[in-house]
Amino acid sequence: MASDAIPVIDLGPYWSGAAGAKQRVADDVAWACENIGFLVISNHGVPQDLIDRAFSVSRDFFDLPAEDKSRFKPADGVAPRGYHALETLNLARTLGQVTPPDLREQFYVGPLAPRTGRGSDVPGAAVFYSENIWPEHPVAYREVFSEFYGVMEDLAARLMRIFATALALPETYFDDKIDHHFSTSPSNHYPVVANDPLPGQIRCGAHTDFGSLTILAFNDAPGGLQVLMPDGSWLAMGAGPGQLVVNLGDMMQRWTNDRWKSTVHRVVNPPIDRRRESRRQTIGYFLHPNYDAEIACLETCTGPDNPPKYPPIMAGEHMREKMERRVDG
Repeated sequence: MASDAIPVIDLGPYWSGAAGAKQRVADDVAWACENIGFLVISNHGVPQDLIDRAFSVSRDFFDLPAEDKSRFKPADGVAPRGYHALETLNLARTLGQVTPPDLREQFYVGPLAPRTGRGSDVPGAAVFYSENIWPEHPVAYREVFSEFYGVMEDLAARLMRIFATALALPETYFDDKIDHHFSTSPSNHYPVVANDPLPGQIRCGAHTDFGSLTILAFNDAPGGLQVLMPDGSWLAMGAGPGQLVVNLGDMMQRWTNDRWKSTVHRVVNPPIDRRRESRRQTIGYFLHPNYDAEIACLETCTGPDNPPKYPPIMAGEHMREKMERRVDG
């Protein structure tokens, strides 16, 4: 369960139409985004059966022999599609840290339909709008994750409307900045830690997320997510039945001129005496705005005594810089 320090916010009242309910939810979200950068949500609209099926088919894929999984790697080893093997990515590098590679493997799904037109033809954008790579086994993988991606895509868009309200912007402010997004949905597998890790090696190195927001579903086990709190301590967190974790990414922090926090987090190793029960899975949805969306200080987040802290940057350029740093070696 989430710690008392991480608020659990019921999204249901936002859509109820009750007087004042929308603003109360938005205010609660704003508090969490300003002070922690993480929150837990309930009544989000994602069916638990769908989450369970996504965990099941991804677990079946990760149980395949390494040579079978490797057939579904992206050609360049970097593109956010298909299979990325254990110890090939290193998220701590994105913060300039020198550590061994991460003890997790992943399978990435991106936008379901080929993207053409605005943004996708910008030089360098093609990789982010590339076709998905689908495994042959289990046969239900494509069907299940296509459904999962679509449902999470809808939730992310609704969350961005709540964010706009929380920032005193028109509710639809972000709609035209995410209507050509290049979001990804990785299934993350943390195998049982059988041997002693290298010095400084953990399941996922300390990092911030790259985009505007992240949604995370848990199938928990020992050795889990920790969030860096304002006092410098690490807080273990998860989510209860019917709950999902949401955190902000770097682009949202830039948009809000540091008012909202893109918080450092990591996934740690299990205690030695619990390694045998430490197999862990999570499935994320990372909302990355349109490639050509300008990430520039919002008008409600600046003023005479609070000038913009960051120069404007195109969302795709920011993403490319971050992704290139995370490749190990």
